[in-house]
Amino acid sequence: MNAKSLHTKIIKEEAYRLGFSSVGIAKADFLSEEAFGLEKWLKKGYHGQMSYLKNHFDKRLDPRLLVENAKSVISLSFNYYPEKEQVENTYKFARYAYGKDYHKVLKKKGKSLIRFIQDKIAEVNMRFFVDSAPIMERAWAVKSGLGWIGKNGLLLQRKAGSYFFLAELIIDLELEYDNSFRTNHCGQCTKCIDACPTQAILKNGVLDASKCISYLTIELKESIPETFKNQYEEWVFGCDICQEVCPWNSFSLPHKEVNFEVSNQLLSNTKNDWENLTQIEFQNIFKDSAVKRTTFKGLKRNIDFLKPENFLK
Repeated sequence: MNAKSLHTKIIKEEAYRLGFSSVGIAKADFLSEEAFGLEKWLKKGYHGQMSYLKNHFDKRLDPRLLVENAKSVISLSFNYYPEKEQVENTYKFARYAYGKDYHKVLKKKGKSLIRFIQDKIAEVNMRFFVDSAPIMERAWAVKSGLGWIGKNGLLLQRKAGSYFFLAELIIDLELEYDNSFRTNHCGQCTKCIDACPTQAILKNGVLDASKCISYLTIELKESIPETFKNQYEEWVFGCDICQEVCPWNSFSLPHKEVNFEVSNQLLSNTKNDWENLTQIEFQNIFKDSAVKRTTFKGLKRNIDFLKPENFLK
């Protein structure tokens, strides 16, 4: 086995040992095919008030601008599908936010992977990213052979659905590259498009993020437009509707990550509990959670928007 093959083998083995669900590697290069689509998407204003998505346009398309002399992009997925669900008839949180903040959990694992490479291979230049840099992570996941991009804009895998996080390790090391994933297995299915209550998933498979419930409950900092009254279900942080109806998620299996275990209070709280939530309770329930991103004030805004008495206004 030559050095490139050996390095590839041990890196993938260590990533799996750390708990990552799938690992693929692509050559670090300019994303020429994605450039036009990204520019068009931004010009259409589908990013809403997420102005940061317009920043660092070139870096989003070329990982070599993020890591000098980058040779490889290692794409990784990490399962977060929960074993337990919230009670019925309550305000809902996206499943990815059930446990501890995934940024912190996966970055810790990324640091471990970096130390492993430094110890076993060499002190090469590399950086680990988890939803925290201008990287077109789904495009790189496809190029690394991890899956295909579904009509809802999420990466899909035949044996795992879409309930997983993505992360990337951009590294100045030549490795063996996996074949790009060429087949889209969505076929004629339009379940995600049909189920989206705000019509954020367009017919051509493009996501208008400015209409997405996840955007409205997390990214939007001002009042939620009245036009969305009665248009979406009881989601107060994120949304899983397009994932819930996706046939490929019938293959999702519960994760085994202790840091993603959900608190009993989040699972059992009723609508009345959430409507009467105090700031202290918010801090206790979401101490290490990604939900803190929306702040107590933001969560209360989302809940107030969905209160039954407000539907008559």
